[in-house]
Amino acid sequence: MVRARHNPRKGSLMHRPRKRAYKQTPSFNSFPEMKGPSKPMNFYGYKVGMVHLIAQSLHAGGRMDKQDMQIPSTIIECPPIHVWGVRAYREDAYGTHVVNEITVDKLEKNVQKKLKHFKKKSTHKKNATHSNTNKPVTFEDWEKTKETLSSIKLLIHTAPEKTAFGQKKAEVAELALSGTVEEQLAFAKSKFGQTLSVSEVFKDGHTVDVKAVTRGFGMGGVVARFGVKTFRPKAKYIRAVGSISPLNPKTVQFSVARPGQLGYHNRTEFNKKILKIANDTAKLNPKSGFEHYGPVQNEYVLIAGSIPGPVKRLVGMRECIRPNPSDHYKIGPVKLVSTTGGAL
Repeated sequence: MVRARHNPRKGSLMHRPRKRAYKQTPSFNSFPEMKGPSKPMNFYGYKVGMVHLIAQSLHAGGRMDKQDMQIPSTIIECPPIHVWGVRAYREDAYGTHVVNEITVDKLEKNVQKKLKHFKKKSTHKKNATHSNTNKPVTFEDWEKTKETLSSIKLLIHTAPEKTAFGQKKAEVAELALSGTVEEQLAFAKSKFGQTLSVSEVFKDGHTVDVKAVTRGFGMGGVVARFGVKTFRPKAKYIRAVGSISPLNPKTVQFSVARPGQLGYHNRTEFNKKILKIANDTAKLNPKSGFEHYGPVQNEYVLIAGSIPGPVKRLVGMRECIRPNPSDHYKIGPVKLVSTTGGAL
């Protein structure tokens, strides 16, 4: 007997609705539980482009064990980020809420346009009468009421002026901290008003989750968005769905392929291996710089494989929330980089 033809659905229903991302700066809502001293669990950098590396595989038992293998990898430039504030959260039956925050006295120029609501802390005598009613919060106040707090997060902004691709306005985001509330308070107090580097957060060989806004293509049809099969050339419509709904009831189901926004969506890719974190840019930069980006001038991260987003897009990296124990990209020293032909 002839088997029925298996025709699976074209296009995933996982990401709904397929609309434009609300903001271009990626943010994370969940983090893994980590033991040990308090430290940031996410970081941000700018996508530079892709290269391929030649390195010896150390995957014991694998087909490429102790052999040279080619690894396509993505470069993320990570200039130091500035901690301009600390925010406290509390948790109740209705969710997580902001208690209050402590910020620096003055912001840098590249972030002032981003935070237009930010007001400088005035010490003028005319405002002395109002200081009693709106008393500023301090770390000592949080230490007294730390039992009521659920978490402490760092308010940071990036430093795009330290890169070569020309962006001026900084992005603002939050860094989550691991450890207990008491450990988070101590770490936040030590880093308040300071800078953080990516080597303080991640190390070589770590596995991270990567999040970014994908490349946008504007309006797209059903063939480009969902892979709908086209009709024959003599048909009335070629790149369209044959029927979108029955006559009764006159309702178009959400699962029917329809034209709309293509790209510029928030996407997260899990378990990306950090091959190397370095700051020796002379061994990485080609003579003319990277196409559409320029030369890398700061500490950078090499991640195995591709990641979402175009060149210059801000990329968020987080400690992996569902780790995979695979050691497929366990490699030795990098022997060759496609941009310079030398070793890292």
